[in-house]
Amino acid sequence: MDMPELQRYYKENVREELRAARCYGNVHEIPALQKVVINSAISSDADKFTIEELVKDVAQISCQKPVVVLARKSISNFKLRAGVPNGVKVTLRGRPMYHFVLKFIKIALPMIRDFQGISPRFDGNGNFTIGVRDYSIFPEISVDRDKKVVGMDVTFQTTARTDREAFDLLESLGMPFVKKKGAAVAPAV
Repeated sequence: MDMPELQRYYKENVREELRAARCYGNVHEIPALQKVVINSAISSDADKFTIEELVKDVAQISCQKPVVVLARKSISNFKLRAGVPNGVKVTLRGRPMYHFVLKFIKIALPMIRDFQGISPRFDGNGNFTIGVRDYSIFPEISVDRDKKVVGMDVTFQTTARTDREAFDLLESLGMPFVKKKGAAVAPAV
């Protein structure tokens, strides 16, 4: 099978750049994308049709069927009952992950109105999460339908040990981080 374009770029260019910049002694020390997790939540009072539409849309975006997440416990203030569908999630690895990341970086992010870049906020363990307010930025989703605006969270889990290594990896893959005075704003070491 043919290797995805972004995966080929990572293996041929990014790995060598990171290895030269950080002087890694072992190939397995070089940071890599491990998985991408896509989450989308819905209101607890959503009907069955809304849940089916969300599953269908996230499946089109990710090219993989998502899992419907059920509420674990009841919370009366949020009108939430245990066992009621609460959202969907899908975990991408390998070829589908690289296809999604390329589509996300090159097609979906530029579709955001007044897009100026992504703020590099990492979790301290080399993982990065970005929230998208409306998933209709993806070309698979029809914007002609009059439906509610639904957001999603996209989490990039890497094998990097530090946030700085993860930042370098994602920036090398083409993630458009916010630029400040000619240089990207990197997380503190």
